[in-house]
Amino acid sequence: MMRYLLLLWALPLGLFWGWYGLSYHDLSLGFHFLSRDMNDMFFGLYGNILGIDPAIIPGMAARACVLDTFILFGILAFRRRRALWAWFQEKRAAYRAAPASPSPAARNLSSAP
Repeated sequence: MMRYLLLLWALPLGLFWGWYGLSYHDLSLGFHFLSRDMNDMFFGLYGNILGIDPAIIPGMAARACVLDTFILFGILAFRRRRALWAWFQEKRAAYRAAPASPSPAARNLSSAP
């Protein structure tokens, strides 16, 4: 289930930011929808609908994507909290069991007289 949720989260983000990056830098590759004119028209139309400056929309979209990402990974961490806690306990026990300083024999590995 989470695999599909991650796919349904990553695919639209990848498509949107891929389109935005290509159209912002006017790398149209022969397609009109990847041109800078289409980018300006899209964000101008969206800005008029929302009644805000079109220049701030990409930043708002980026902040929304970051927030959605934190929420999604928070849900994922909550669902796997037992496995994460066991992994954390294992790493903490291994850290505490490690010697603080190497033994004198380990410091001098040379067997030459």
